[in-house]
Amino acid sequence: MFVHFGLYSLAARHEWVRSRETMPDEDYDRYLEQFDPDLFDAAELARTARAAGMRYAVLTAKHHDGFCLFDSELTDYTTARAVGRDLVAEFAAAMRAEGLRVGLYYSLLDWRHPDFAIDQYHPLRDSAPPDANATRDMARYRAYLHGQVRELLTGYGPIDLLFFDFTYPAKGPADWGSEELTAMVRALQPRIVVNDRLGIPGDYVTPEQYQPDRPLTRDGVEVMWEACHTLNGSWGYDRDNHDYKDPALLIRMLVQSVACGGNLLLNVGPTGRGSLDPRARHTLAAIGDWMSLHARAVHGAGPSAFRPPPNALYTQRGSRLYLHLLSWPLKHVHLPGLAGRVRYAQLLHDGSEVRLHQVDGGAHEHNNLALPGQPPGTLTLDLPVAAPEVALPVVELMLRDDGP
Repeated sequence: MFVHFGLYSLAARHEWVRSRETMPDEDYDRYLEQFDPDLFDAAELARTARAAGMRYAVLTAKHHDGFCLFDSELTDYTTARAVGRDLVAEFAAAMRAEGLRVGLYYSLLDWRHPDFAIDQYHPLRDSAPPDANATRDMARYRAYLHGQVRELLTGYGPIDLLFFDFTYPAKGPADWGSEELTAMVRALQPRIVVNDRLGIPGDYVTPEQYQPDRPLTRDGVEVMWEACHTLNGSWGYDRDNHDYKDPALLIRMLVQSVACGGNLLLNVGPTGRGSLDPRARHTLAAIGDWMSLHARAVHGAGPSAFRPPPNALYTQRGSRLYLHLLSWPLKHVHLPGLAGRVRYAQLLHDGSEVRLHQVDGGAHEHNNLALPGQPPGTLTLDLPVAAPEVALPVVELMLRDDGP
């Protein structure tokens, strides 16, 4: 679970609202004056994530607007000063209580900091005088950035994941001090994983709003990756955006990620008061319903060496191969290369047996009939005419010991 929450949640029109509308500080401070996250319940968020089948969560400790959800000694622009609450501390404790790993997002940008150089994304890009950057010192900002990251990694216990965001042509590794920052992070939290957005290689790569359909590689070597996606195209709460992805689509995206060696980081944007809106709750509940029956086809699973049939995906966990049927076939599905490799098959959601038979080059043993057109080595599954009432049907195939 990705959680985007901040002052922009009150504006309720995208987390980039301050940049999009080129708001000066005094206009954006309207939201600081009204900020009251009385419905932000980290324990409820953690329970929701757990019920949806998620195993870790990532909170926006600081987004591009510079507003911090933690108690920082380096700025007063925090929830601690605004409402007397350290939301990062609440979040970390709640996630650990539910057995979830803790991740934090930290924006490399900071539109509030007086030393952050004005560029094409900065809200003051149209209103600042031409020489505005003459008094801004990125070295001072870099020290601030490193200092805040140190606070996050020394004040909140073990942090499992750090999601930096983001590097772009106007600002890169030299501006962030990426090498030194990464060295500090690893010294403070040796077991942490760090993403790839510092402009230097990280532990994993982060395609955003893009769904890979094959394993990702760097210099020909497969890498860890995580696709991050929104429910409706906006990371922060966007009241009038109703372009929500169907839960069944999100489940297919999750399975496709696992089938290609990756993972899915699915975002929610709590409302201005800190609660999940009804559509987000419905979506997560629907994903949870599917995960409650199919988790073992996802958790601990990964790509398979077998090639799936059309309109299907494979994930594999040890000697168990999972056939995810994106389109329900009529009575039979043919699995190339699996003849003699499967000892038992069942629909995963209810454990009901799926009868199987195989083409061995001769007669096809199925009611003494031969099914033409299938090459030797094909395993055929007999399926009911009516599809199961689950978002994505899965057949669990138990491989023989000599299977790959």
